[in-house]
Amino acid sequence: MERTLVLIKPDAIQRGLIGDIITRLERKGLKLIGMKMMNLDEATLDDHYRHLLDRPFFPRIKQFMRSAPVLALCWEGLECVETVRTLCGTTNSRKADPGTVRGDLGMSVQCNLVHASDSSQTAQEEITRFFRPDELFSYESVTDAVIYSSDERG
Repeated sequence: MERTLVLIKPDAIQRGLIGDIITRLERKGLKLIGMKMMNLDEATLDDHYRHLLDRPFFPRIKQFMRSAPVLALCWEGLECVETVRTLCGTTNSRKADPGTVRGDLGMSVQCNLVHASDSSQTAQEEITRFFRPDELFSYESVTDAVIYSSDERG
């Protein structure tokens, strides 16, 4: 099974949307294997958003991401990265499809409620940035038999 990272961003924390976001991912059939609330420091933000370091809006992103804690979540499931990205919707919340987290709950590009890894490789890097191995849990879910067919479960 594949793993991915989701960050519930400060705007979602402030708006009380944690439960709704987690519920959407759980109802899809994804398995939560790690969760922790944290304040992000400068080094973590610089590493996480290193692809944006030279952009003029980067200081604003850092300020926003430090305005309240984030909730880091690690999810597991078949094609988990793509599934989570689909559930979250496009980055610009105003253009995100109805039924997605951003499409239903957001109005902004920056204040777009969640971050979701964009590839399996990125997910692996991001998970290790936010979680130590002993903070992730492996367990058999009793619902796997009704979420996946036998051949999908491996």
